[in-house]
Amino acid sequence: MARIHAPPGASALAPRPQLEIRDLELVLALSAAGTTAGAASAMHITQSAVSRALTQAEERAGVRLFERTARGVAPTSAGERLIAGARLLLAELRELEREVAAPAVTPTRLRLVCECATAYRWLPSAMASLRRRLPRLEVELALEHAEDPVGALVRGDLDVALLTTASLPSDRAARGALVARPLFSDEVVFVISASHPLAGRASLTRDDLRKSTLITGTNMPPAEAQRFMSSVFGRTKPRLEILRFPLTEAVIDAARAGMGIAILSEWMAEVYLGGGDLLARRLSSGPLRRPWRIAYRRAAEGAVERLFAALETSAPRLYPRAG
Repeated sequence: MARIHAPPGASALAPRPQLEIRDLELVLALSAAGTTAGAASAMHITQSAVSRALTQAEERAGVRLFERTARGVAPTSAGERLIAGARLLLAELRELEREVAAPAVTPTRLRLVCECATAYRWLPSAMASLRRRLPRLEVELALEHAEDPVGALVRGDLDVALLTTASLPSDRAARGALVARPLFSDEVVFVISASHPLAGRASLTRDDLRKSTLITGTNMPPAEAQRFMSSVFGRTKPRLEILRFPLTEAVIDAARAGMGIAILSEWMAEVYLGGGDLLARRLSSGPLRRPWRIAYRRAAEGAVERLFAALETSAPRLYPRAG
């Protein structure tokens, strides 16, 4: 049998991917809709076509991507991994198309700020990764607008804001100029010393918190504090003993010293838990999820879509978007 030899200096082509672009679009539509009927409506095809396409995508992937249930479809662990990467892959492909069509175009710049400072624990790394993936998209942090991100969006001083509590104005002009979308959720946990009297508990109750000293940062926005109170205690407003420190390290050290129970985002608490002297506990009634939204000026929507896809998969210890 004749052998085909590559010319000197040529390398063998990499194996061709089995999945196709339509497979990525399909899993995103199914993830968003939760049913084949909803995905069919979003993709403007029939429900039977969605079912066939899903079967073909699973055959190409070599693994089941969604479980079929009476209520719809739910992603498997393999499906969740594919969903997490699909949006970013499609955004990168669109970016490549733009580069090919207009290679000399000046990079798009977005001015961004976070309402809650906990995002800066991971955001710089995410931005560095974004810069490598999407070199024509430049993101500049505008920290001076942290106290009033929505006002800065309205004035045009910002292009994008990551929000945890603030809401967009309800007037018609703002609704036409600004957009807000769910991005992801993180979890608020309680950090205590391993020698704390409550350390033996698998979780903490409202009464545990009510009777303890709570430790938090001085930079927690009032709206964030109010939401925490209502999430934990409901309509009641107990009088709490609270210690506030300007630095996360001070909050952690106070908890380590047994001065009380620290309230932290899980992605911030995690880095301090490896030594065995600190423990993280949830509320016994269930995890305290904190939803994040991305708000932006509609004029920057094209660039923000690329940013959205990158941020959605870059932040640590996240939970699926709601809605």
